[in-house]
Amino acid sequence: MNGLIEKANVLIEALPYIRTFFGRTFVIKYGGNAMIDDELKKSVMLDLILLKYVGVDPVLVHGGGPAINEMMGKLGKKPTFVSGLRVTDEETMEIAEMVLAGKVNKEIVSLISKYGGKAVGLSGKDGNMIIARKKVVVGEDNQEIDLGHVGEVEKINPQVIRILSKEGFIPVISSIGVGYQGESYNINADSVAGELAIALEAAKLILLTDVEGIYEHPDDPKTLISALHIEQARKLVASGNISAGMIPKVEACIRAVENGVARTHIIDGRTKHSMLLEIFTDKGIGTMVVA
Repeated sequence: MNGLIEKANVLIEALPYIRTFFGRTFVIKYGGNAMIDDELKKSVMLDLILLKYVGVDPVLVHGGGPAINEMMGKLGKKPTFVSGLRVTDEETMEIAEMVLAGKVNKEIVSLISKYGGKAVGLSGKDGNMIIARKKVVVGEDNQEIDLGHVGEVEKINPQVIRILSKEGFIPVISSIGVGYQGESYNINADSVAGELAIALEAAKLILLTDVEGIYEHPDDPKTLISALHIEQARKLVASGNISAGMIPKVEACIRAVENGVARTHIIDGRTKHSMLLEIFTDKGIGTMVVA
């Protein structure tokens, strides 16, 4: 009986959060080990479906760097990176689009359907959803580096997402954008998620990653920061305490917060049901970036 009462207490704890977020949009960036481990995949899909059934409209954004690398290897092409960004020539862009908008996207849609949800897979090219421009990167010698089809978001047209969400579907979006001449661009998925959260006036932006959150000192897990103000976040980036792949995540959170998204979260996707723990419990997990 005590076990049953404890389950009831969990539901009661979640009630005010369900009431607060009913009818609101959450944008979730899906990546890291949660895209590789089968049990974690299942956990994320069930979390999304539960959110939908309690009245939240989840929108899932995904990348798929490891899957692109794997396909390039099979085709005899070696990945090249500059400042953490993939050099994306015409052939690499074709591979990236095939893997992200095709293989990875449809696998996620199939999993959501398998566990009882309804999902539609999209790329940023569908409905001109993500208009992109070529990303300009400047090297240490102040010379521009041509990364090919690497882009950044110019504009978001969210109508398709709103229609799908209203009709009960979970939109699943790959981070491919389209230029004004119809050209394809590979865009960082964290950045796409942040821009979508702004355009959809989302209540939350949630980034799943492979660490507990943001540490004040990167090598000391005891320094996990539960709530991070954007000015402190900028200082940690400038000091090098936030580096590498964590930088675009933090930058996406900062931009989202500055443009009306009330709460942004960087949480550990290696923890089962990490989204539910963050959203529906008093304590929460990971790092929340706030204004």
